[in-house]
Amino acid sequence: MEYLTVKETAEKWNLSDRMVQQFCVQGRIPGAQKFGKSWAVPANAEKPKDPRKTQGQPADGAASLMGGLLDHASLMPLMNTPFQPGHCLEAVEAMPAGPQRDIALAEYHYFSGQAGAAAQEAEAYLTHSDMGARLSACLIYAYASLSLGEISRARFALGELRAFLSAAGEQLSQFRAASAFVASAAAVLLHLPLPETMPDVESFLPLLPPGLRAFALYVQAHYLYLKEEYGPSAGMVEATLAMGAASYPIPAIYLHLVAVMDYMSLKKPDQAQAHLLAAWKIAQPDDLIEGFGEHHGLLGAMLEAVIKPKWPEDFKRIIAITYRFSAGWRKVHNPETGHDVADDLTTTEFAIAMLAARGWTNQEIAEHLHISVNTVKNHISEAMRKLDVENRKDLKKYMLR
Repeated sequence: MEYLTVKETAEKWNLSDRMVQQFCVQGRIPGAQKFGKSWAVPANAEKPKDPRKTQGQPADGAASLMGGLLDHASLMPLMNTPFQPGHCLEAVEAMPAGPQRDIALAEYHYFSGQAGAAAQEAEAYLTHSDMGARLSACLIYAYASLSLGEISRARFALGELRAFLSAAGEQLSQFRAASAFVASAAAVLLHLPLPETMPDVESFLPLLPPGLRAFALYVQAHYLYLKEEYGPSAGMVEATLAMGAASYPIPAIYLHLVAVMDYMSLKKPDQAQAHLLAAWKIAQPDDLIEGFGEHHGLLGAMLEAVIKPKWPEDFKRIIAITYRFSAGWRKVHNPETGHDVADDLTTTEFAIAMLAARGWTNQEIAEHLHISVNTVKNHISEAMRKLDVENRKDLKKYMLR
């Protein structure tokens, strides 16, 4: 029989070497042979099928939840933990050893811009029996892989999330709520269509624990923002923060950041700045900067005006995250216009072009960025030259929202 190495098999199936190794250890590849510390995989072996789908029934992991509650302890545990800014790692270390702490550490590494470490830690739980950990691992692995440029792995994890939601079944209310939570977060934040099997928000929101409920409301606020319903989106953020979400740092950061984009869209820069500084106050002590890089578009102008002058090194790191995330975003999702975001624009040109595309006047942009009107005009002219467009309206098709 002809055999392939783990590396060759991983390339063939668009998986990581480590995932193929796990399949071998778990006995999910018939005929796989161990030689020393590695494995040989039959060349004709098929990629293991989703164990959740057997003759149309939910998989063992989902089926075991029939009539019971999903243990939320390992479902994005750091997101669901209230901690004082500056004590994030202490909160992780205080968790019991095992899936809960491991997933929380992967969350910390992801939210602090360490995508490589996050992907490695999440990968170990992509096939785990703990369903909360498994759902979390898929979500973290998808986003971390996207930032690393590993698009096939990101697509694999996103597909797993959609499959989980399909396999949940109406009778598995707690599992369905958890699956809906991670699937909606994966879709909305990447501007992808919601899965056809997505239940109404009202049906799963009450079943989530407080921290995850706060993040789910952020996802809904982001969804409203994408629909250009800026006022309702900002109102949802303000209400969610007022009702206790501020106690959960990670959801609070993301809520504040979508509010920045809402208020910038409404031409209310003072309110936008207040929310940006609130997010920064929470994030900076633990270096939780990933969200600032993910919320490209209108957030860039506020970062340029507020973060760059006082925290220039942090600003550089955030922009690096933005470019990595945006590059992966474009590969996993084709914008409706078919145009790429212009990577050859400077951060200042992009920020000004974004505001101009949203109808801000030169005077409004100049006042916001504390520069002259002539400087604004020069930056817009240069951006239009680089993008080969003739008027300000045409800038919008190149701008990420």
